[in-house]
Amino acid sequence: MSFNPNDVGIANGNYFGFPNDSNSCDVLLISVPWDVTTSYKPGTSKGPEAMIDASVQLDFFDFEIPNAWETSIASLTLDEDVKTWNATLRLKADLIIKNLEAGLPLTPELLKMQEEINFYSAALNQKVKELSLRGLARGSIVGVVGGDHSCPLGLLEALGEHHQSFGILHIDAHADLRDAYEGFEFSHASIMNNALKIKSVEKLVQVAIRDVSAPEIALSKKDQRINIFSDYQLKENEFRGMLWDEQCKLIINALPQKVYISFDIDGLMPDLCPNTGTPVPGGLSFNQAVHLLHTLHRSGKEIIGFDLCEVSPCKTSDWDANVGARILYKLCLVARKEK
Repeated sequence: MSFNPNDVGIANGNYFGFPNDSNSCDVLLISVPWDVTTSYKPGTSKGPEAMIDASVQLDFFDFEIPNAWETSIASLTLDEDVKTWNATLRLKADLIIKNLEAGLPLTPELLKMQEEINFYSAALNQKVKELSLRGLARGSIVGVVGGDHSCPLGLLEALGEHHQSFGILHIDAHADLRDAYEGFEFSHASIMNNALKIKSVEKLVQVAIRDVSAPEIALSKKDQRINIFSDYQLKENEFRGMLWDEQCKLIINALPQKVYISFDIDGLMPDLCPNTGTPVPGGLSFNQAVHLLHTLHRSGKEIIGFDLCEVSPCKTSDWDANVGARILYKLCLVARKEK
C-alpha cells in the first residue's frame, strides 16, 4: 500500500504513522518504556506510546529542512519483558525512595531490592545497546525515546564503540551528574555521570540547567570536559541585551565536530511539559530550543544520535505528548544525513 505523508495520519503503532522498515531507514527510533528510578513523579514510561499516538496529527513540511517528509523514520520497541520489569521494579524503587526520604537506613530487604533494580537496569542498558548497535551497523541514525533519562545509556555506549570521540549537547533542567543517586547505579539523575565514563565522550555541554546540587557543580569545575550554560546565566545574558542567536552560537562552538543530543523535556518551560517527572520553573521556550537545534544543524557539525526523555502523558490532555512529538520530529530531521 502506498503511503502519502500529506494525507490523513495512520495510527499504525509507529512514530508519525510512518510505515518504514527498521532494517533500512534514515532514522531509527527505539522506544524505552522505563521509569524505575524516577525520584518524584512516575509516568514517563508511558511517554513513548503517548507520543506515538500524538505524532500522527503532525504535518511534515519543515521550514528548515528541505524535503523533510522524505526522511525515512522507523520505529522499534523493546520486548514485553521490559514493561513487566518496569512495573515490578517501580514499586520496589518507590519503597526505597520513601524510606530514604524519611531519613531511615535501608533494611536488608530494601538493600536486596536495590541490588535487583541495579541488575535489571544494567540488563535494560544492554538491550538498548544491542538494538542500537544493529541500527548503527545498518547506517541509521539512532534515537532513544524514553522513559526516564536513564534510558539512553545503552545507545551512548554503542556510539562509544562506533566513534573515537564525540560531544554531548545536553538540554535539561538538571545536570544529572550525581553518582548512583539514591543507590541506583543507573538513576535518571546519574545519566551524565555515567556518560562521562565512556572514553569517547570528550565534551559535555549542558544547557538550561537550573536545579543542581553543590557536588555536581564541584564535578563540573573539576572535569574540564563539562561546560554548563545555566538557565540563569542564559537569561541574565538576555536581560543585558545578548541575542539568543549569539548565545546559541557560543553553545554550539563549545562542542566538537561530532555531537550527540540528549534532550530532557524539562529543559523546556514547564507550561510545555506540565506532567514531566521533575518540572522546574524557567527553561527554554519551544522556539528557543528549535533555534538551538537549527544552529547546530547549520554549523556543519555531525549529529550522530539523540534521545528525548521524560515526556509524561496526562489522562485529561495530550499536551505533553503533543509538544514531545514535535520536538522528536525536529530531532529526527536535524540529525538525518543530508540527501
